[in-house]
Amino acid sequence: MQFDALRALGIDDDHMFIDHISGSTKNRPALDRLMATLVEGDEVVVWKLDRLGRSTQHLIETIELFKTRGVAFRSVTDPVDTTTPAGNLVFQIFAALAEFERALIVERTQAGLEAARANGRHGGRKSNISPEAAAHIRKLRDDNWTVRQIAKVVRVSPSAVSRLLRGEIEPNPDLGKKKRSA
Repeated sequence: MQFDALRALGIDDDHMFIDHISGSTKNRPALDRLMATLVEGDEVVVWKLDRLGRSTQHLIETIELFKTRGVAFRSVTDPVDTTTPAGNLVFQIFAALAEFERALIVERTQAGLEAARANGRHGGRKSNISPEAAAHIRKLRDDNWTVRQIAKVVRVSPSAVSRLLRGEIEPNPDLGKKKRSA
């Protein structure tokens, strides 16, 4: 949808800079390449403000950098065109709203995770340590083996051994069971 909208504006694929990582990540190679190619008179067009940056501060800094270099900025879905004073105002408002929306999403996600933990559910993948291996790990630890030695023998990561010994993860009861087919 995003690419179709940009192509409809006459932007060819050779002039699209795409990062396949979160916009909140600082290391964005495609954005860095875009910034290196910009010259005065260019126009940067994004499908939506959050495609350029996730924080108000980053968006404002990037738009200011565009201005100092004589580069215009336009968003397809948000009525932002920084070549006008009204467009600048709209940009500031939309950037603040985008950051607010992202903060709400993070807040809701954290609340959901906390509720799940309170109900005994934990995210992430299941442990790769069987109950038998867990018993073996505990015995080796009682025999004063180091975490690294245990990890090597049991063939799991040292961090998994440490987390099991601290009680942060539980053995996976599904490991070691034979699968049956119907």
